[in-house]
Amino acid sequence: MPPRAVLASYRRLFAAPGAAAFTLAGLLGRLALSMTGVSLVVLLSERRGSYGLAGTVSAAGLATGAIGMPLIGRLVDRYGQSRVTVPAALYNAVPLTGLLLCVRFGAPDWTLYLCAAAGAAAPNLGGMARSRWAHLYRDDPGARHLANSFEQALDELCFMAGPVLAMLLCTTLAPEAGLATATAVGTAGALLFAAQRRTEPPLPPAPPAAERHGSPLRVPGLRVLVLTFLATGVVFGTTEITTVAYADALGHKAAAGLLLALFAAGSCVAGLLFGLLTPRRAPGTRFLLGASAMAGVLLLPLAAGLGGAGLGVLGALLFAAGTATAPTMVTGMTLVQELLPRRQFNEGMAMAVSGIVVGISAGAALAGTVAERTAPGTGYALPASAAALALLIALAGRRHLRTAGPRATAGAAAASGAAENAERVVSASV
Repeated sequence: MPPRAVLASYRRLFAAPGAAAFTLAGLLGRLALSMTGVSLVVLLSERRGSYGLAGTVSAAGLATGAIGMPLIGRLVDRYGQSRVTVPAALYNAVPLTGLLLCVRFGAPDWTLYLCAAAGAAAPNLGGMARSRWAHLYRDDPGARHLANSFEQALDELCFMAGPVLAMLLCTTLAPEAGLATATAVGTAGALLFAAQRRTEPPLPPAPPAAERHGSPLRVPGLRVLVLTFLATGVVFGTTEITTVAYADALGHKAAAGLLLALFAAGSCVAGLLFGLLTPRRAPGTRFLLGASAMAGVLLLPLAAGLGGAGLGVLGALLFAAGTATAPTMVTGMTLVQELLPRRQFNEGMAMAVSGIVVGISAGAALAGTVAERTAPGTGYALPASAAALALLIALAGRRHLRTAGPRATAGAAAASGAAENAERVVSASV
């Protein structure tokens, strides 16, 4: 399909007043988030001379972030996006600024861990944007599908552009420039996002007292999705480290960034095209098909790695492998929205993202160990195995991925008390 036709199809999303404003503001915040990890590694490796320290400090931030994100999501569901995002963004800028100062003035290493761990209040702007789309198009399942696909494409765009921008700032200006820019842009983006009040979803009616503290994980389908997303995060983490190690073994380490960008580009293109398709199967079935496709195409980089293929061939196969991840992620986020009552949208989506973050961290650590002890390319067995595990988890929990269909989903999005009660019964029954 020509690019102009794709753009025209997505243009209808922005007919809703304020949609473009919250999308651009959220994009700034998400771009900053994708810059933080690389910026932190470059900063500490340059100023402290230790990749080991950089990796463990980054891991400390990821671990606490995975815990803090669902807690922030719960607060958003309870008090609203603007009331939570503003103080969370302002608070989160403090430990990141503190980390920069600790590095600048030579503070002990433990202060770096403390600052990284304290930065656990980053608001999940991607999840909140999806929540806004779900509210704006609560009576239009096709538009919601298009919006979820668009959001996944934005995630991949940030994944491609963020690390490149961070490396450019750190290498041309100063090692501190990447993290300083990410902190400033991320804070500004979150505050601008919170300022878009007219597209903010209204708070749903308060649930009965006995259910106010119930976790979304009480819904079996969400547990299946979080575990599947965790395995998918392992796919991302292992692919990244294995690709860097493989390119380094061939004497072209600098090409690793381009190879990873091709993997993300495949996902981005697939996400945009997937949004143009009219869903004809139930979301649970589409999710299983996506997981099956992901398990299949990730055998391609494994074949290239074990066969000693050159970087050109590997790049093409990584692009092909990336095409299955976006449809799986898009459908997974759609399932989160359909399985949960609206009052738990943000917490549920934050839990799904936390699963991915934990998987990326664990996968990166595992792939690093394998890369040091095995022949180049062997590490591609890890993402292939993780994708197979994701498929097995989805198959084992497939009966929990049934949803009540578009009619019930629209009712839940409208936030009537009767519809929410009905959806809780459906979630409990499956």
